[in-house]
Amino acid sequence: MKSPKVVASTAAGLVALSLGLSACGGGDDDNGGGSGDAKFDAGSTGIVNASTQKGGTLKMAQPDDFDSLDPADMYYAYALNFARLYSRNLLTYTSKPGDAGTAMSPDLAEGLGVPSDGSKTWTYKLKRGMKYEDGTEIKAQDIKYAVARTFDRSVLHNGPSYFTQLLDAEGYKGPFKDKNLDNFKGVETPDDYTVVFKLKAPFSEFDYVVGFSGQTAPVPAAKDTGARYGMHPVSSGPYKLEGDYQAKKGGVWVRNPNWDPATDPNRKALPDRIEVQSGLKADEIDNRLEKGDVHVDLPGSGVQAAARQRILTNPKLKANADNPLAGFHWYIPINVKTIPNLECRKAIVYAADRSAMYRAYGGEVGGEVSTSIQPPNVAGREKGTDLYTKADPNFTGDPTQAKAALAKCGKPNGFSTTMVFRSDRPKEKATAEALKQSLDKVGIKLELQGFPSGTYTNEQFGSPKFVAKNNVGLGTYGWAPDWNTGYGYLQPISDGKAIVDTGNANPEELNDPAVNKMWNDVVSVQDPAARAKTYNEIDHKIREQAAILPNVYAKSLLFRPANLTNVYFHAGYGMYDYVNLGVKG
Repeated sequence: MKSPKVVASTAAGLVALSLGLSACGGGDDDNGGGSGDAKFDAGSTGIVNASTQKGGTLKMAQPDDFDSLDPADMYYAYALNFARLYSRNLLTYTSKPGDAGTAMSPDLAEGLGVPSDGSKTWTYKLKRGMKYEDGTEIKAQDIKYAVARTFDRSVLHNGPSYFTQLLDAEGYKGPFKDKNLDNFKGVETPDDYTVVFKLKAPFSEFDYVVGFSGQTAPVPAAKDTGARYGMHPVSSGPYKLEGDYQAKKGGVWVRNPNWDPATDPNRKALPDRIEVQSGLKADEIDNRLEKGDVHVDLPGSGVQAAARQRILTNPKLKANADNPLAGFHWYIPINVKTIPNLECRKAIVYAADRSAMYRAYGGEVGGEVSTSIQPPNVAGREKGTDLYTKADPNFTGDPTQAKAALAKCGKPNGFSTTMVFRSDRPKEKATAEALKQSLDKVGIKLELQGFPSGTYTNEQFGSPKFVAKNNVGLGTYGWAPDWNTGYGYLQPISDGKAIVDTGNANPEELNDPAVNKMWNDVVSVQDPAARAKTYNEIDHKIREQAAILPNVYAKSLLFRPANLTNVYFHAGYGMYDYVNLGVKG
């Protein structure tokens, strides 16, 4: 999981934001620093401060902004996690700690999908009586419309592209260009409570496609404002926006009185109010977390270096921290169009001081040095053989091999390219600086350029045009599985047909015919073990092409203030489960 730009709202003045982050549960040592029964890493496997107490204000903060708040137009894992507070999908990740969190549960649907026609047709029945925030009933046609919207990336620039790849709807351009929904043949609605997906080819993992993202969250066509919909998406979940969201500032969510908890076992909806503040510096968020003035660091990737040092050396603080293997792989895509010569790409991999890059993410508490592209939590994943470190067991870089590769690619003195990173994420800046230092030693010169998270995966590294125009050869990146198989991890980042003009999750732009054929063929394979074998072969081919420099399987050092309740690590999203958190008022 990993984006359109959030559009500033002319109605932003309507929001009465209370974002001083000073109300319920703020400030003193008891609220922030620790509690008597707290234990280090307890939230990685179980529920900490279990509670059913309703009320209070949950305060969340982030250093930049969401890629979008339109559930169909987001791909950051934390945005998909957060969106469940105000939107419901046909299916959703189960709200439980441990491996159970990677399984799909019914949400708007009565049950999991019913496949037919050899898994080319998938049928879902809706629960009855579910309503939007304005009291109107959610109907099957609203879900068909929501899926149809994803076919127009000129309006919705980001988000997954599975539906456009898998559904039998060739030539359809989306409802913004064709308002007659009858022309969208990929989804049928024989009645108000039945949704039928028609696929081009069998695909046995389709339940995950409809559940992992927000792209089956219903959208009433009359309320759709296109690119501006993310400023105030219509709620189908327990919370609704109070006014419009303010880009780079934040927003407030309050209870949706038309949400029916009897139909929604996955969301406890404990707080009365949720406040999000955007644009704070990462270190400031860490400071406020320790005091209990902020309850959640939204990106969910862990505290920064200074806070890490404080937490790990203070037993009281450490008791309120968790260090799970998050499921993300922080890696470096190497663009095969900017750097088309394989040996030149190999030189980068050989020369990289991955030990220094590992330390930039926090060393032992930041993760594990990676060998395969797929992280360890992906079902059926094999560890793989690191192809470029046989003479470099400490991962400090091999200048001799790098220079030999440069000679083979006709650049014995090196070459220059641009490396991008997310400027509001200190770990990524430090990683880019560490890589630059090691590549300098063999004559590969990197020009480092930082961009904000809110646009990075859409307008910069996620835009092939930007990458080509600015000679971007590589950048920092992170990916968690869309769902817990090799397809859910690798397909969006390595299949040529997954390359899109904006919000591109394949920034290396790998479009290898052999890999593409494997992706085309594997969807028809019914045996999960046989599919996993193919996924591991694809993983190996990506590394043979030096299209991705493996880096770190992420471990996040997450801090949970003692005034935060019902806290547990959610394996489906690689962070805390946002829909079940509560606060002590």
